[in-house]
This record gives sequence, structure tokens and C-alpha cells, in this order.
Amino acid sequence: MLKVQEIREIIKLVDQSSINEFTYELDGAKVSMKKTSAAEVVQTPKQVVEKTEQPKQIQEVNESNAKVENTEVHTPNAENTSTQKDDTDFDYEIVSPMVGTLYSAESPESDPYVQTGSKVTNDTVVCIVEAMKLFNEIEAEVTGEIVEILVEDGELVEYGQPLFRVKAK
Repeated sequence: MLKVQEIREIIKLVDQSSINEFTYELDGAKVSMKKTSAAEVVQTPKQVVEKTEQPKQIQEVNESNAKVENTEVHTPNAENTSTQKDDTDFDYEIVSPMVGTLYSAESPESDPYVQTGSKVTNDTVVCIVEAMKLFNEIEAEVTGEIVEILVEDGELVEYGQPLFRVKAK
């Protein structure tokens, strides 16, 4: 069985190459990846998500009184992380290493791996991301305290999407 770190390395290598599809099988475990172009747009109710470097304007129509609201959406940028803190002091963001569905607990009956205020170490499992029926444990990779949880249980996450904010110790 492949380890999460090995899968992350494969994702990085495929992402950086000109390969569009990749399948790897070992001892009954199979990993398949398929690149999508940056021009593809994923639509969810009342929201449009698009890969971009520039701020986008999204117009949302309120059907009950037909008003139009303009909302500016910024994509995370390494240079601007200090301006995007949302009044929360943090040093590190734990990001999704892959596209998939995030689960905050091992099972629906279990307590979440972490909550706001939880202390974490480098090897603390903070969540699971399911991708193609593979459940991948995501580790904190930093020692500190969870100060903000950015996604909800069962939510679809993208590659590189911030999941948790951590105040490093």
C-alpha cells in the first residue's frame, strides 16, 4: 500500500510533467490520476470556482427581489498571506495535497480528529481526504495549535486548498 507522502510525490511529478493521465498499480492498490486544464470551471450552487491569479468579480442574483451583489474573490497568493488572515493570527496553513472529499473524523460516529484549539504535532492526523475510493490521512506537518478550520466535514476540496490554519509553537 502506498503511503500518503508517496502519493503526494507522484501527484507533484505528474503535475509538473506533460503527462495527462497516469495509472499505477502495486499489490492490488491502484492509483489513477487525470489532469484537467486550468480553463475548466467547476460549478456548485451559487458559486463559480476558477483557477486564476487575478481577483474575479462574481455576481450573485437574489431571486426573491432580483438584486445583484458584487463580491470580490481573491485566490491565495504566497505574497499576500499576511493580508488574508481574516482577523485570525496564524503561522501556517495545512493545505489539501489532492482533490477529493474531506472527512473530519474516522467515521460518522467518531469525534473529529481536531477542533479549533487542538494541539498538533508534525505527525498528527488532522483529517482524511477521499480520492477515488482511497482514504488518505492528512498530517499536520507542523507543531502548534489549530486556530481556524476552513472546511466542513464532507466538503469537496481542491489541490492546494487551505484546510486548517495553525499557530506554530
